[in-house]
Amino acid sequence: MPGLPPYIGRFAPSPTGSLHLGSLCAALVSFLEARTHQGLWLLRIDDLDTPRNIKGAADGILKTLDAFALRWDGQVAYQSQYLDDYQAALDDLAKHKLTYPCTCSRKTLSDNHPCLCRDRQNPPSCAYALRLNTDRRIISFHDQLQGISSYQFKGRQDDFILKRKDRIIAYQFAVVVDDERQQVSHVVRGVDLLDSTPKQIYLQQLLGLITPIYMHIPVIIDKDGYKLSKQTLATAVDLKNPHAVIFKLLALLKQNPPDALRQAPPTELLTWAVGNWNPALLKNVQAIEAD
Repeated sequence: MPGLPPYIGRFAPSPTGSLHLGSLCAALVSFLEARTHQGLWLLRIDDLDTPRNIKGAADGILKTLDAFALRWDGQVAYQSQYLDDYQAALDDLAKHKLTYPCTCSRKTLSDNHPCLCRDRQNPPSCAYALRLNTDRRIISFHDQLQGISSYQFKGRQDDFILKRKDRIIAYQFAVVVDDERQQVSHVVRGVDLLDSTPKQIYLQQLLGLITPIYMHIPVIIDKDGYKLSKQTLATAVDLKNPHAVIFKLLALLKQNPPDALRQAPPTELLTWAVGNWNPALLKNVQAIEAD
């Protein structure tokens, strides 16, 4: 669209709890990338997985980002407001016979026992998921930090879910529709999601969408080598001393912030970081220990 900047980035947390150091790191890097390129930084709340959502978590995320001076552009987008968009994209795929109903459970599937539901002649009478009918194409892409990645789909064995049995749109599908709707040009996220990217590019190709430029950053791990996450009970970031947290993150990201800025307010730290941001220092790094 005319008038849009060449760079549109986004941060898309799920409202399943407070932001921890790892999720704040993803927010910080995506913010710095957008601001360094004089682009937009959008905020999207990925709230489709309603059973996992926690009341008040979305407002808590906004409050946290504001405390760290990570100010987004425009209005906050909520996935739950765009259910018609996901259904329209599903209908488009179904029109070309690229989806099929699946009643398999995760326990019954394996490399030796792939889903056989694509051979079903009649629609099931019980609850079912919608899977993508994949072919054997090769998906290759260049990640700005991790280099070239390639994956060859194996057909039936790699058919993945677009809509779950509980009628909730799957992450892999939702993110593709969301990024297109917001015209996201660059995606910054953790390297733990690198394996998801071929699936998303596959969907972009089927739907005739533009593929964004990807940057998969190192994940933050604890002293035992586990990624900081809600599943590992990572603690919420300290809102009382946001400047200390940002300084720590910049140091973990190998940006070497000057000691003179150790007590600087978040806005001053971010101004320095935008002017000195060098993501190349993170090339081929998979994980960073928090302590």
